[in-house]
Amino acid sequence: MASTARGVVDGEPVGAAPIIEGRKPVAAMAALWVFVLVPFAALASAIPVAWGWGLSWTDVAIAVGSYVLTGLGVTVGFHRYLTHGAFKAGRWLRICLAVAGSLAVQGSAIQWVADHRRHHAFADRDGDPHSPWRYGHNVRGLAKGLLFAHVGWMFERDRTNRRRFAKDLLADADIRRVDRLFGPLVAASLLLPPAIGLLATGTWQGAVTAFFWGALVRIAMLHHVTWSINSICHVFGDRPLRTHAGDRAANFWPLAILSFGESWHNGHHADPTCARHGVLPGQVDLSARLIRLLERFGWARDVRWPTPARVAARRYGAFSSPGRDRASGPSR
Repeated sequence: MASTARGVVDGEPVGAAPIIEGRKPVAAMAALWVFVLVPFAALASAIPVAWGWGLSWTDVAIAVGSYVLTGLGVTVGFHRYLTHGAFKAGRWLRICLAVAGSLAVQGSAIQWVADHRRHHAFADRDGDPHSPWRYGHNVRGLAKGLLFAHVGWMFERDRTNRRRFAKDLLADADIRRVDRLFGPLVAASLLLPPAIGLLATGTWQGAVTAFFWGALVRIAMLHHVTWSINSICHVFGDRPLRTHAGDRAANFWPLAILSFGESWHNGHHADPTCARHGVLPGQVDLSARLIRLLERFGWARDVRWPTPARVAARRYGAFSSPGRDRASGPSR
């Protein structure tokens, strides 16, 4: 590997802070197992529970409302705003977005951002915390890699160095406070749905069913949709836009609505700071629509919207090499 006069080796500054900053606490790992397995078990039993107890419109409203609030908290708040700075916001909106993202129970704000920035810095290369290609390109290696990228990576004990990848957020007193309050926010995410169910129905059964659907099932559903961006969207789908060498991010349209536009992943990796991921015609991006609404109210400013010139510059040309416009699959 040859270094340049600027002190860069393979795209990394010489003497840069280490990627890893220590080990995750045992208690945090135990809690992670609980918050992955319990909601997943709830999701797996959703149909028999529905047959046995029934599913009321109150439960549907609470579950959908919770899913939308926390899902957009992750996609607009954690991802497009805190991680990539796709727009600017005042203090109250900044705090609200960080809180809404924390309610998704996907990790604290600063750690989530650090992991994702690391992912972009090393997309599908050594250093990427959750590339599905880490075990090879054959069927067996990719199957193992998909499982790792989907959920296995979170159980790695090494913790992404927040001082390297999220130094700006560590310097923000408001975001540090939200980050420290992650535990109470998780409790709120679990307890608010049954509290609303109790108030709406006046019965403890209404509270229990609201807890099941609005807390456990909602968390599991959103977890797996988010994790699918890490796994499925780096293996399957279309790649109409150029990304960095080795970056296999792809657009996977079936997840577009459930992921609020995050599954237009090739569009995102082609232009990470853009507020809209679905930059091509017909690509529905609900997160971008919320950002547009925030902009119209004057709450979001300096939004980085795509322009025809920026999109055209990232399109593969008519004479691109065969297969470059579609994500690669496993070799046999």
